[in-house]
Amino acid sequence: MQRVYLDNAATTAIRPEVVDEMANVMKNVFGNPSSTHVFGREAKALIELSRKNIAQRLNVSPAEIYFTSCGTESNNTIIRSCVNDLDVTRIITTDLEHKCVIESIKDIEYRGKAEVIRLNILKNGNIDYQQLEELLKDQSKKTLVSLMHANNEIGNLTDVKYISKLCQENNTLFHTDTVQTVGHYDLDFQDLGVDFASCSAHKIHGPKGAGFLYAKKASHLKALISGGGQERGLRSGTENVYGIVGLSKAFDLALDELDEHVQHIKEIKQYTIQQLQDAIPGVGFNGLSADLYKSLYALLSIKLPFHDALIGFELELAGIAISQGSACSSGAAKVSTVMSTIYNEDEISQMTPLRVSFSYETSKEDIDTLINTLKKIAAKHQLQNA
Repeated sequence: MQRVYLDNAATTAIRPEVVDEMANVMKNVFGNPSSTHVFGREAKALIELSRKNIAQRLNVSPAEIYFTSCGTESNNTIIRSCVNDLDVTRIITTDLEHKCVIESIKDIEYRGKAEVIRLNILKNGNIDYQQLEELLKDQSKKTLVSLMHANNEIGNLTDVKYISKLCQENNTLFHTDTVQTVGHYDLDFQDLGVDFASCSAHKIHGPKGAGFLYAKKASHLKALISGGGQERGLRSGTENVYGIVGLSKAFDLALDELDEHVQHIKEIKQYTIQQLQDAIPGVGFNGLSADLYKSLYALLSIKLPFHDALIGFELELAGIAISQGSACSSGAAKVSTVMSTIYNEDEISQMTPLRVSFSYETSKEDIDTLINTLKKIAAKHQLQNA
């Protein structure tokens, strides 16, 4: 059976060049980076070269990059330290954030450590910018705004530069989850003006278990994990040297080939939209995901005009790997928080969401396989309703 992978927002295939780079480190550099002898110094040098490379790519200081295991750890460290160590007593966020952000903030709220305000969400999946602007005028509490750069289910892009400006004008900290956008856009964190951001290597054809957080100089974040004081005291634990090297290599490849990949993926996305509209009457798209410029170009959130709770299983039987929402919520029978935020129960009962996410490896043949399978599923529903 032909296998088609269309779930790149969940994870991407690691690139051979990254594997080679990591394998070389595994074979030849085994020292503990905290050791002062030559074996340790060799490992430490690779970490610092990777840090310098990533910082240069993002136009920030190497001292502002801290290596972690993933985006979840990065986001938890940032949010919890802002409350525990930076005197934040109010958090402004939304119900559309990644689960690691939602759950971290829920825990803080449950423990009574901060007031939490969740912004209104418009029908197109965008945040209510006007509401945010009004809320930020109240400076009676030290505030953290936590809003993701690109939604991982519907793809809507947040205007982080505008929000950064609002936050700076109102003495407010701003954290943005950039897991879905680092390596997919040529980002300049200094120009964006954010205080904190996060990245995970496996979203950009790098290894799982490696990521980083960005914290603007003098932010004074403190560790969640204590111990040997690695990562300048912010993240203790022996460093994942080959994972960090793999992250740096994947980041280089992603940005060096960015223009070529963006063009290819946008063509694939537009092709998918057109083929769906031709094949399935009544098909729609969630949020702004059908807009190549207002949404993450590598993601398309489809709204099928019928309800099919087993569609993921049906697609898998056809050899197609796809998601109905965030991979972190996979296996759950209930509708995702994102969908239940932008649709009411009646609307949800009459549709099926599918998240298709592309990479530079996705081909039109992959999309044809998806479309032909969905046509059969749609035809089955038409017969049942006839």
